[in-house]
This record gives sequence, C-alpha cells and structure tokens, in this order.
Amino acid sequence: MTARTTPPFRADHVGSFLRPAYLLEAREKKARGEITPAQLREVEDRAITEIVKFQRDCGLSAITDGEFRRTYFHIDFLDQLGGVKTDIPVTVKKPDGTEELAPPTIRVVGKVQHVKDIQRADFEYLKRQVAEHAPGATPKVTIPSPTMLHFRGGRGGISREAYPELDPAFYDDTARAYGEELLSLYNAGCRYVQMDDTNMAYLCDEKMREAARQRGDDPNELPHRYAGFINKVVALKPPGMTLAMHLCRGNFKSTFAAQGNYEPVAEALLSEMNLDAIFMEYDDDRSGDFRPLRFLKKGRIVVLGLVTTKFGQLESKESLKRRIGEAAQYAPLEQLALSPQCGFSSTVHGNNIAVEDQRRKLQLVVETAQEVWG
Repeated sequence: MTARTTPPFRADHVGSFLRPAYLLEAREKKARGEITPAQLREVEDRAITEIVKFQRDCGLSAITDGEFRRTYFHIDFLDQLGGVKTDIPVTVKKPDGTEELAPPTIRVVGKVQHVKDIQRADFEYLKRQVAEHAPGATPKVTIPSPTMLHFRGGRGGISREAYPELDPAFYDDTARAYGEELLSLYNAGCRYVQMDDTNMAYLCDEKMREAARQRGDDPNELPHRYAGFINKVVALKPPGMTLAMHLCRGNFKSTFAAQGNYEPVAEALLSEMNLDAIFMEYDDDRSGDFRPLRFLKKGRIVVLGLVTTKFGQLESKESLKRRIGEAAQYAPLEQLALSPQCGFSSTVHGNNIAVEDQRRKLQLVVETAQEVWG
C-alpha cells in the first residue's frame, strides 16, 4: 500500500480548530468597537501562525488556518456572495436542557454572483506561513457547499423575481460564482479546497427528510439533484486542484443536528458526484454501517472520519484499524484514508474538548494512517 503525496492524504483533517482565548477576547473587543478590523486581523495572523505550527507538529500534510477568521463555517463565506443574505443563528435549549444551534436563515434575494475574491487574501497569508513553518505541506482552504443556498429554505428561500425557475439559472449562476472563487484561489497557488456540506448528511435523517417534504422537495430526488449541482462546480474546477466535500451532521458545542445511515444518499454521493474526495463522518452509531461505501466510484477517495472531535476520550488504535478493515470490505483500502469526523470548532464557540485532546487525536490519526497505509 502506498502513501499519498497529493491530497487528500492518508492522514487528513476537516479544518477548524479551537480558538485560543486571546483571539476570542480580541473578537469581543472588535464587536465592542474597542479595536479596529485591522487590529483584529493582526491577532488572527498571530493565532494562524501558531495553528500552522501546531498542525506541523502533529504530523499533518494538509494545513488550514483553523478557520480562525470566521465566526461560522458557512455564513462568513456565503454573506460575501452577491445576491445572498443570511441571518445570524441563535442558540436554543432543547427539552433535555442541552444547547443546540438553530440554523441560520439563508436567503437568495437576487442573482447569485461572485462579486469579489472571498478567501484569496486569507489563503495568501496561510500559504506564506506554511512555506515558512511547515515547508512541504499543502495549504488547504475550506468553504461551505453551494447546496446550502437551496436546502435551508428550499424554493421559498430563493427570490422568484431573480429566479422564476430554479433550473437551470439558479444552479448555473451559483456554480459559476463558485468556479470564479476556485479560479481566484488557484491563481493564488491553492491546490486543495474542501466544501463543507451538511445537507447530504441531513437527508439521511427522517426528520430532516420530512422537513424537506414540507418545503415542497422530494428527499429521494434531492441527492441526485445536488449531485448534478456539485458537478456543475466540479466542471469549473481548475486542472490540478483537488476538490473535496465533507459531510457533517451538525457540530455545535459538541452537539449534532441529524443522524442516519448514508444509504439514502450513497449512490448520488459516491457514484454520481465527480469530486476527488469525500470526507464521511463515522465516529459513532449515528452514521450507520459501511455498506454505502459499495457505491464508491473508481479513482475517488473516501476519508473515514472515525475519530470524534466532540469529546476528549481517545479512541484506541486497534479499534480504528478494525473499523478501517470493516470499511475495506466495501471499498478498496487504496481508496480510503483517515481523519477526525469533523472540525474541532465549526463555529467560534468550539466543541467541549481540550486543546491537548485535540493534539492527541490528530497524532492518533497520523500514527494509525502510517501503520495502515505505510
């Protein structure tokens, strides 16, 4: 079995990290008007340099900026697309007393357009830090999936004035906006982009499927429609760029929003989408078994998210190897890789896990991958 020298790597990760206390304090000062955006960016720069070194020390080959310039993994990006408006999410208490993030409202109010470079300046800083502190590693950018613009509100969340009919204009415009952002990143030297997608995973949950029905969508048809939607973006991907997707069932303060086996979306996800790699959560029973991997198309990589980022208890290397072996009964081992199940801090709030646990889990991923794949 061979190691991979191009992304995704045998030991990879989803992207976000716990924010240091001094960065959270600076963000609060900025919100109160006590420091300027430029002063906040200086603090972010310092934190990003540190997280680059952290990832290098863990042995990772893909390096992100930890999403340290964002409040939420998706809103900060989507808000910068022309024609898109979002409302800030709120925290609600569930009947059992635990907290949950109420999804933000994401509305398409006009023609979707790429009106400016969104991630380029952030990537350029990351690229310089990787070159200086982790030479040989690959800087990686994470962005939200374009399906976010449809799934949260359905037809009702998209302006009928801008889009009397969704197909093909809405999907073509959105794909074009994403393609222009990918080209901007490519021209800056980026070769590894991951799109974070909750919606395909949500379509595995019967409650979410029913909500889609209530919005007028067919949950059996949506995965195939989204596969075509994603493929429009893939068709605009610059040559030589790896484009991956991460499926998430929710990741707010160690909680989740959905559960369910991948079977309802497996064929569309693994056979129809022309992505280079797919990160799939498999950290507990919420994700079901590995049978859906039988749909994996040749030439694609599935990164198995076997290590949870929600809790600090460390998985055993033996259990990870056993589960990789179980997955390999349905997809070739050569087409598999390993990662944590999600980021450690998909929102600025972070999961209920210690920084040292974060380190131990990443080192476990790296060591396990080395022993399994060489």
